[in-house]
Amino acid sequence: MKSARSPRRAGAKGVTYEAMRRLALALPAVEEGTCYGTPGWRVAGKLFARLREDGALVLRTDLHEREELMASDPEAFFVTDHYLAYPWVLVRLSHVGRDRLLTLMRKAWERSAPRKLIAASIPRAKKKG
Repeated sequence: MKSARSPRRAGAKGVTYEAMRRLALALPAVEEGTCYGTPGWRVAGKLFARLREDGALVLRTDLHEREELMASDPEAFFVTDHYLAYPWVLVRLSHVGRDRLLTLMRKAWERSAPRKLIAASIPRAKKKG
């Protein structure tokens, strides 16, 4: 007997713009502004994420990780010809899970943030004494 499951049960893929925005703003020293007329997020003046006019998120990555992301989930991750030579990946928010997006946004932030800020944002282990 098959069990009936809702396609949008808790934990299902899909992140709203507002949820993505909260994730970006929760990262240390993030500034929200505009980029090409759409919302963008920077750290120390360096862009790490922006929203495209079509609602896709443009996220800083590296070319190797981008290929892995697109191979693992082509419905969520893609690239247009414009971005082929650049270390950015496009993300369909409706097809990505919150935890995965949070991880990717943190990596994008780390690629843009100054080293001192990254070091200061890592929780320090308590000394045993």
